[in-house]
Amino acid sequence: MSQEKISIKNTNAQEITLSAIINFPEGFDQNKKYPAVVVSHPGGGVKEQAAGLYAGKLANHGFITIAYDASYQGESTGEPRQLENPYIRTEDVSAVIDYLTTLSYVDTDKIGAMGICAGAGYTANAAINDHRIQAVGMVSAVNIGSMFRNGWENNVKDADALPYLVAGSNARTADAGSAEIQTIPLAPMREEDAPNEELREAWEYYHTDRCQYPTAPGFATARSLSQIISYDAYNKAEAFFTQPLLAIVGSIAGSAWMSDDLIARAASVDKRKYIIEGANHMSLYDRENYVNEAIDQLVPFFQKKLA
Repeated sequence: MSQEKISIKNTNAQEITLSAIINFPEGFDQNKKYPAVVVSHPGGGVKEQAAGLYAGKLANHGFITIAYDASYQGESTGEPRQLENPYIRTEDVSAVIDYLTTLSYVDTDKIGAMGICAGAGYTANAAINDHRIQAVGMVSAVNIGSMFRNGWENNVKDADALPYLVAGSNARTADAGSAEIQTIPLAPMREEDAPNEELREAWEYYHTDRCQYPTAPGFATARSLSQIISYDAYNKAEAFFTQPLLAIVGSIAGSAWMSDDLIARAASVDKRKYIIEGANHMSLYDRENYVNEAIDQLVPFFQKKLA
């Protein structure tokens, strides 16, 4: 028998440095202790967009807040760039909480978390696993696994997503033998690619002056599909999601069913949905009237649950 000792680079498990922005309330006193909220960005987004907007507004109401770039994305480190591994994105939330627990001015018994779009789904999954999170807020929540399996409006069967799972595996093979990484869009890359007005707004948000940002290209590695398709952000919520939950959705959001799903499945007895009339999924990212209405719900929710 012949043997050879080899080393294999694990491209899904590298030491990562997260880039983040921490926000302090007015009159901040480092000798006092404050409740804190971690804010996670949408799939394809970065901390300078919706997550940073919500984090800044929450800080105006007495919270320490952190908006951060996911591993492999934005200004955070990691290769391949734009990897959207949902398990790592869930772990990112806990990594930020790890950091918060080292800060003398953070009350570690009063840590909440919220997210927008896929960031809300990752936040929910983090809360299932990490009970340092005392309360969860969700805005236009997306369970990224459900969305890729079942479609934006939940009209596709799980089994019909098998080709995407295979495509993800094939992309890993292609990536392993090439310096060029295969990619997929997380939102329409061109206006004409949008299947409906709501997702046309996703193109507009990420690729026009509405909110485009240099570190948010709007795509992910195609290999991400091999993790996304079978992922369930709400896995075991019926047993372990016991924290208070506030889900904020637009009245005309095609994604609203993913908030309803967690509300139905979560073990928590303190859970509710708040509907913003006239808003779609994308409206809650940056439209001032809708964002302010969402903040008007999130502030008292976190103030009460993190008291």
